[in-house]
Amino acid sequence: MQSMTILEAHYDPALAAEIRELAKSRNAVILAHNYERPEIQDVADYVGDSLGLSREAAKTDADVIVFCGVHFMAETAAILSPTKTVLLPDLAAGCSLASTIDAAQLKAWKAEHPGAVVVAYVNTTAEVKAESDYCCTSGNAVEVINAIPRDKEILFLPDMFLGAHVRRETKRDNIHVWMGECHVHAGIDPEHITRTRAQHPGAEFLIHPECGCATSVVEAMSAGAVDRNNAHILSTEGMIKRPQQTEQDTFIVATEIGILHRLRRENPSKRFIAANDRAQCTYMKVTTLAKVRDALEHLQHRITVPEDVAARARISIERMVSIGGNSGVSPFGPEDPGE
Repeated sequence: MQSMTILEAHYDPALAAEIRELAKSRNAVILAHNYERPEIQDVADYVGDSLGLSREAAKTDADVIVFCGVHFMAETAAILSPTKTVLLPDLAAGCSLASTIDAAQLKAWKAEHPGAVVVAYVNTTAEVKAESDYCCTSGNAVEVINAIPRDKEILFLPDMFLGAHVRRETKRDNIHVWMGECHVHAGIDPEHITRTRAQHPGAEFLIHPECGCATSVVEAMSAGAVDRNNAHILSTEGMIKRPQQTEQDTFIVATEIGILHRLRRENPSKRFIAANDRAQCTYMKVTTLAKVRDALEHLQHRITVPEDVAARARISIERMVSIGGNSGVSPFGPEDPGE
């Protein structure tokens, strides 16, 4: 029987208190992604997915936004909050999926397919978003594709597993998919999940396709290689809400293991098992309490996006939000259509 996943944490109450005082003096808001270290989540004002956090950033009255996540997320916050100071505590917080394509590569790809509509997964740089017609999340990718006339050629990037899933769900053969992937998803394969589910019969299986972590399994489910029974493909917030919507008390969670901290904190009487204990994003874990303190103390490292790039990227992001938010229904189920 698989034991409960133990999350590495480095609590320092004195440092956490210093961070809260600095945030107050700087009129700063601290945002933490669900995959951050437990102690980072606990010191934050808001914990959530990247788009949810960017929306919080856009509506806050704070002057400074400390984004505890990865670089493309801080860029998105800067695009949506151009008058605020957006800080990333560690510039090493990149994204292996986002780095699989840059603006020059996308321009060359577009040149090979003149007139094609470009749909970019939100896990991309601001420059790539600026070269795209639409952004999408894992939750609204199918909706975005279906909003485009069927005779239009589509370039989908950068996640090849989500792209294959979308192509199958929309039954369109004119979708070209970029061959990119996240370094974490490889540790969550269908065979491993089948074994883990067999060890915990009756447990609900929650799979989250954001950040590429589980997109190979999403594709496998749509292809029938993974049993859909008692399985739920959910956005981050859908995954967070699910335990409160069911009497089930045991859940197998197929995504980056950092989310287990929030799930356990909000559902202390329920049990959460990682589909794979090794599904850990090294980029998400580079942020520490000391780096958050330094970011606030020295106002480092500021993330900015050139206005011409931001203006073009904002269009693709706003299209994504408008398509994903109308029905409130995810193509994966009745959960929210966010990340």
